[in-house]
Amino acid sequence: MKRVYKDPENGKICGVCAGLAEYFGIDVSLVRVIWAVLAFTGGFGLIPYLICAVILPPKNEVL
Repeated sequence: MKRVYKDPENGKICGVCAGLAEYFGIDVSLVRVIWAVLAFTGGFGLIPYLICAVILPPKNEVL
């Protein structure tokens, strides 16, 4: 079963984008661009990112 997690070893800040990119099977740069666009257009991406950074378990705890 696939699980969502953060990947701090491959991440820039907390590893949320790296974990989501691996889950969906897409390039991590695309996920980072989407988060940045959402964060800078009304701040909508900042709150979900912070929530994911706190809630998602690290990769080493999931695997």
